[in-house]
Amino acid sequence: MTLDAAVVIPTILFGAFDRHNFGDLLFPHIAAALLEDNHPLFAGLAQRDLSCYGGHPVSALAQLAADWGERPVNIIHVGGEILTCDAWQAAVMLLPPDEAQATIARFDGRPEERLAWARGKLGISALAPYTLPRRLFPRAARIVYNAVGGVELSECDPAMRAEVLANLKAANAVSVRDQQTLAQLAEAGITARLIPDPAVMVAELFGTTIRRRAQDGEIAQILAAFPQGYLAVQFSADFGDDATLTAIAAQLEQVSRSTGYGVVFFRAGAAPWHDDLRCYQRVAARMRAPAVKLFVSLNLWDICTLIAFSHGYCGSSLHGRIIAMAFALPRLNLTHPGQARRPTKQAAFAATWEKADCSTAAEVHEIAQGIRHALSIDPRQHRQTARELVAHYRQGYAAISAALK
Repeated sequence: MTLDAAVVIPTILFGAFDRHNFGDLLFPHIAAALLEDNHPLFAGLAQRDLSCYGGHPVSALAQLAADWGERPVNIIHVGGEILTCDAWQAAVMLLPPDEAQATIARFDGRPEERLAWARGKLGISALAPYTLPRRLFPRAARIVYNAVGGVELSECDPAMRAEVLANLKAANAVSVRDQQTLAQLAEAGITARLIPDPAVMVAELFGTTIRRRAQDGEIAQILAAFPQGYLAVQFSADFGDDATLTAIAAQLEQVSRSTGYGVVFFRAGAAPWHDDLRCYQRVAARMRAPAVKLFVSLNLWDICTLIAFSHGYCGSSLHGRIIAMAFALPRLNLTHPGQARRPTKQAAFAATWEKADCSTAAEVHEIAQGIRHALSIDPRQHRQTARELVAHYRQGYAAISAALK
């Protein structure tokens, strides 16, 4: 073997796991578990240490480009709805919540100044900063996209869409997680592979860790409080108006009384534009049923465990749904009243990978009916879907691994 053949090219895992969203925090764990490289580099748009939430210490992409840009590296975009995340959204989601609100108000109605601020904050000039241009790493050996999403790509600003498509065309391999994104890329002349979201692998790769976690801490308290079982429920802050919260409370109370299950509210993300604990406190105060609790932990493994030991998931998070799928549980996504007719990543993923008779999504006033239907589906069907998703992902990831060699 020659010296060159023996050289191992380092791998950079790049994604939006520089902020608190439990789906994004999971992606690098899954990629690292399946990689042959035992010491990958973890990169986001900002330097962060998310270890306290079960995440990783993350390096800023701009700094990594300065340090590694002239050396051969493999780069994997680890997943997520990254094709439609613009610079402004990315920069705001990296701020503390209080600072985010002030910043949003400061740049309201000033799009050019807003973009300039975002680019300065991120240290790069990209319009779609979670898609990596080759010029940042001119000697990159291979760049791949792993099961990414971009359901609303066709509705993005033309300049941003052009940038995304150019970056995808320059990649060595592209895979997406839903048919809607796949069709848009095909129309733009980009060949992509369809594979499920990486989170379908959570039970397969980390099931033992998750089961052990249920033995103590907040999870154990929840299990003790609800020996009859509970539903894991979550929704983003944009469901937080009084009328919507009142409707959610009434629907969940109806389900709780008819099934005997408790209701446990949890946050799937604490970054700006994600979930707000105050919304859960407000909806819980509207419920007369006694079996209601708020789950405080933001640790990604605690969140996975809460869902895994539930009798079903209901919420707005795509990854709440996918973790329920991985553990063969009933699931139902909530549709925001303002998005009933818009394409969503939740609907696109369900349409791609769920069986035809499986509950997919419900509007707020349909929660009780939707959960009852979800609970009525044969558990054997859920187990079959979970197995099929693992098989599909392994097959797709094998192709990605081949592209890195």
